Amino acid sequence: MRLLVTWLINAAALMALPYLMSSVSVSTFTTALIAALVLGLVNTLIRPLLVILTLPVTVISLGLFILVINAFLFWVVARYIDGFAVAGFGSAFIAAILYSIISWALATLLLRDKDGIA
Repeated sequence: MRLLVTWLINAAALMALPYLMSSVSVSTFTTALIAALVLGLVNTLIRPLLVILTLPVTVISLGLFILVINAFLFWVVARYIDGFAVAGFGSAFIAAILYSIISWALATLLLRDKDGIA
């Protein structure tokens, strides 16, 4: 059940992005659900491989290169999902950061245990 709620939270975060950035568009909530699912799968399967392959650059940049990896994956997913578009890589960079912040905030507010711990 928690996984389903997390998926819905991520889709809601995607739906909020066009209101914050005009360079991001999400046509419907169904598109947001599909994009959130694909983003989750890409972040689970491909991101660790990219992090390992770019480890030297990540270490030299003190971990900031991971933001570039996140933006790249966000941009790639937007290129392949119909109804989900990002204007360019710079927009994807900012959108990926905002998406992470919104998802984190919503998850913190909505996914609390009985003890009040997320």
